[in-house]
Amino acid sequence: MATAAQENLPPPLDSKAELPPLFDGTPRLYISYSCPFAQRVWITRNYKGLQDKIKLVPLNLQDRPAWYKEKVYPVNKIPALEHNGKVIGESLDLIKYVDNFEGPSLLPDDPEKRKFADELFSHSDTFTNDVYTSFKGDPTKQAGPAFDYLEKALDKFDDGPFFLGQFSQVDIAYIPFVERFQIFLSEEFKYDITAGRPKLAAWIEELNKLDAYKSTKADPKELVEFYRSRFVAKQ
Repeated sequence: MATAAQENLPPPLDSKAELPPLFDGTPRLYISYSCPFAQRVWITRNYKGLQDKIKLVPLNLQDRPAWYKEKVYPVNKIPALEHNGKVIGESLDLIKYVDNFEGPSLLPDDPEKRKFADELFSHSDTFTNDVYTSFKGDPTKQAGPAFDYLEKALDKFDDGPFFLGQFSQVDIAYIPFVERFQIFLSEEFKYDITAGRPKLAAWIEELNKLDAYKSTKADPKELVEFYRSRFVAKQ
C-alpha cells in the first residue's frame, strides 16, 4: 500500500464553475465529499496511491453544474470516472475498475475469499436499505440484524481483522455506510452498533488507522444534521 500523503482537496464546483478539460488524458474522479458511494472510490484511489494519477473533481450536489449532466455523465449521478475517453459510473463497479490501476490488488487470489467477496458485494444494498428503513421506526430493535450479519461475516476468516482477513474491496464497499450509521445511531438514538459485536468494533478500529480512509471521512455534525432532516423531521 502506498502511504496516502495529506492531500490538498479542491473546493466543490457549483453551477457557476467552468467545465474542466474533458478527455485530455487525465483520469478524473467526480465525487461529492459527503457522498458514501463516492467515498468508496475515493478510498480505493487513495489506498492504491493514485492521488497523482486520478484527479478529484468534487461537485456541490445542492448546486451542481449543468455541464455535468450535459457533457460529462448524462446519468447525472456520482461517482463517475473519466478514463480512456469514456465516463463510467456505479460505485461498486468503480472500486473494481480503479483496483485494476497500478499497485497491489485489493482482492485476494484465494477462490473461497473471492466467492465470499461476491456474496458480500451482493448483500451491500440489502444492508444499507435495512438500516435506512430502521431509521423510520425503532433502530434499537430493527437495525440489530443488519449489524449482526456483519459481525458474523467478520468471523469467517481468522487471518486478519477485515472481511477477507486482509483489507480489501469489500471493506471499502461497507465502511462509508457503517461510518455514517454508527455516528447517526449513536447521536440520535443512543444506539451503539459495536455493543456485543467485538469483531465489528475491531474492524472499525483498524480501518480508522488507515490514512487512505481517514482523509475521506464525513463531517459528523453535518452528517447528523443531514440525516435528521431526511429521516427524522419527516416522521
